[in-house]
Amino acid sequence: MKKITIFFLLLKGLVFAQQINFEEYDLPNGLHVILHQDSSNPIVAVSVSYHVGSKNEEPDRTGFAHFFEHLLFEGSENIKRGEFFQYVAKAGGQNNANTQQDRTYYYEVLPSNQLGLGIWLESERMLHARVDKEGIETQREVVKEEKRLRVDNQPYSDAITRILWNNLFPTHPYHWSVIGSMKDLNAASEEDFVHFYKTYYVPNNAVLSIAGDIDVAYTKKMIDEYFGPIPRGEVPIERPSVTEEPLTNEIAVGTIDKNAQVPALFLGYRTPKQTDKDSYVLSIIGNILSNGESSRIIKNVQNKKQLALYASSFLWTLEDYGVFLVMGLSNLDVTPEQLGNAIDEEIENLKKNGITQKELDIQINKLEKNFVDANSTVKGIAESLSDYYLFYHDTNLINTAITIYRDITVDDVKRVANQYLNKDQRVRLTVLPEEQ
Repeated sequence: MKKITIFFLLLKGLVFAQQINFEEYDLPNGLHVILHQDSSNPIVAVSVSYHVGSKNEEPDRTGFAHFFEHLLFEGSENIKRGEFFQYVAKAGGQNNANTQQDRTYYYEVLPSNQLGLGIWLESERMLHARVDKEGIETQREVVKEEKRLRVDNQPYSDAITRILWNNLFPTHPYHWSVIGSMKDLNAASEEDFVHFYKTYYVPNNAVLSIAGDIDVAYTKKMIDEYFGPIPRGEVPIERPSVTEEPLTNEIAVGTIDKNAQVPALFLGYRTPKQTDKDSYVLSIIGNILSNGESSRIIKNVQNKKQLALYASSFLWTLEDYGVFLVMGLSNLDVTPEQLGNAIDEEIENLKKNGITQKELDIQINKLEKNFVDANSTVKGIAESLSDYYLFYHDTNLINTAITIYRDITVDDVKRVANQYLNKDQRVRLTVLPEEQ
């Protein structure tokens, strides 16, 4: 057994000693480029991240960033409607996009001999996408249907995407949901959409991240050819600068959900932005409370006391703030108040007594595994490189972020729990099923 343990530790050391090498530079038009070469498989990931999310929208024009996630697949001057996906599928690849509060991300994963296709497609999206009446009307209906399926007809979705955020961020643009308001999208004109596109979907507001089986010199040449001529954005980019007043009393909110079958409880704590070291500690606390059968809430509240059908806690990392979320679905004949009291007992115990070094080591090991898993594919590497540059201004965190977790102590965990996880600093949202 001892030999096996030593072998595992040596193997672990080798895994985490591996470095992800990359090269980064800026084009004259402001586009930041990150390249990672990995010839182990004939695959390449081409991605573009735009530093625009729902927080960049106007209060009466919400949902634009998510809308553009869809709209920018409509084609361009050189790509007919519907052909964007066809090009990728015919090349044996896959592509998609996602929108968050702080950024919008597009990617293609292709055979490496199709690198040029990915670069061309993303340059077309950036240079002259179709932002016209036909595309706008088409995507309006697509987004409406998505909202009906993913928000209006899903249990607890409105609570977790809108109501919680309304109360945690009364003034910051995180106030509204990423999918936005259909009323705002319906009221928006073609000129509104064109202005949003010309403001944010420009090279000086973007990161081009390419990872995989590439020839670096050839890739640079293609990037210069396709992205170099794209002009910088002419519209000034203004970042929201809103500071919320500290929460000093618990905000208790209740709602009725016609799609819910059982009561649910959501506890939302406003926390620091993702670059703050305390955010790393809060990620560990989320795991200590609800990651695995031995975690505090799962072991005691869900399994031993059987008060919850499901429970979870995690840190929602964001550029300006964070949200530490604890949630639970009540078991049969259990009220949200009873469930909340049991969850609070676990949180207060953590704050008072802290954790053991063994608990901390287990959670750090889990985070290390997640870290490696996230960067085990060229798609994951491309996205990580982009995010570390965009939000942390330190691309090399892809190699060093794990050391930040390793430096966290049991004292850090206790301090951070006591600083942020207090009843008078949270939103307590109760969701009840509609009476039959």
